[in-house]
Amino acid sequence: MISIKGLKKKYVVGKADFFALDGVDLEIGDGEFVAITGKSGSGKSTLLNVLGTLDVPTSGSVTVDGADLSALTPKQVAAYRNKTVGFVFQSFYLEQGYSVYDNVELPLLLGGQTGDNSSKVNAALEAVGLSGKAAEKALSLSGGEQQRVAIARAIVNDPDYILADEPCGNLDSVNSNNIMNILCRLHESGKTVVMVTHDAEDAARASRIVTMSDGKVITDEKNL
Repeated sequence: MISIKGLKKKYVVGKADFFALDGVDLEIGDGEFVAITGKSGSGKSTLLNVLGTLDVPTSGSVTVDGADLSALTPKQVAAYRNKTVGFVFQSFYLEQGYSVYDNVELPLLLGGQTGDNSSKVNAALEAVGLSGKAAEKALSLSGGEQQRVAIARAIVNDPDYILADEPCGNLDSVNSNNIMNILCRLHESGKTVVMVTHDAEDAARASRIVTMSDGKVITDEKNL
C-alpha cells in the first residue's frame, strides 16, 4: 500500500515559488495498475520520482507498506530502490557495452548477490520474451528490445512495485503495445504498477487513471 498525504514539492524560480506538487493526496492499493496522466509540467513525473526516492518532497508524507520514506536511512533507501521498487524509464539507461545478461544482473550484484544469478536473470528475460538475447550487447538491440531489457532489469529482484515513467515514450506503436502487454502481465501476476503516461490509449489499459494538473490531482477514476 502506498499512502501519499499533503505532498508538496517547491522550486524557487527567480523570486517566485513554483509548486511541481501542490498538496497531493493519493492512495494506491496492493496489486493496482495506476496510470498517472496530465500535460507536461503537471507534476506526474515529479510524483513518480518522489515515490522512487529519486526526489525529496518539500513537505507532506509518503508511506510504502507502512514505512515513511522520509525516515529511511541512506542504507534503507538503497535497499528500497534495489528490492522494493523496480524502475522503468523512457530512456532505457542500459550499459550499452554490456551484454543483455550483465545489464539484467546488475541490480542483483548491487544488492550483494554475487553467486550464480543465472536462474533469476533467465527468468526475468523469459518474462519479457528475450531468452535468446542474453549474450548480445545492449547497443545491438532495437529500441523496443532495449526497453524490454530495462523491464527485465526492473523485475529481476522480484519487487512489489513497478514504477514506469513514460515507458513507451520513445517507441513506435508496435513496440509500445508489446511493452504495455508486459506491464499488464506483471499487473496480472500481482505486481503493483504505477505508470506515468501522456498517451490515452496506454492509460486506458490501466485499472485506474489519475489525472494531474498544476501539481494537483484533479480526477481519480476506476477504469472499468
